Amino acid sequence: MIRWLTGYVSMEILDGLTYGQFLSLAPVWNPRAELITGSVCGVRVEGITDPKTKRMRQLDKLVDELAAGKPMEKVLR
Repeated sequence: MIRWLTGYVSMEILDGLTYGQFLSLAPVWNPRAELITGSVCGVRVEGITDPKTKRMRQLDKLVDELAAGKPMEKVLR
């Protein structure tokens, strides 16, 4: 899921990065991430205008859906 969303091939290069750096340095943010909708912590993902915050919430939403038992093929839109 993280590879699909961010384009990271190896997670080893991420050692020592902050969450913000992880998102900012993502090789390719999947354009289909714009299809991620819904609420995370009471905030609508599609309504967020700050790019870094939106990326954080998009990843949060995918994790939430997986944790709720939604199949991976549905989560990745």
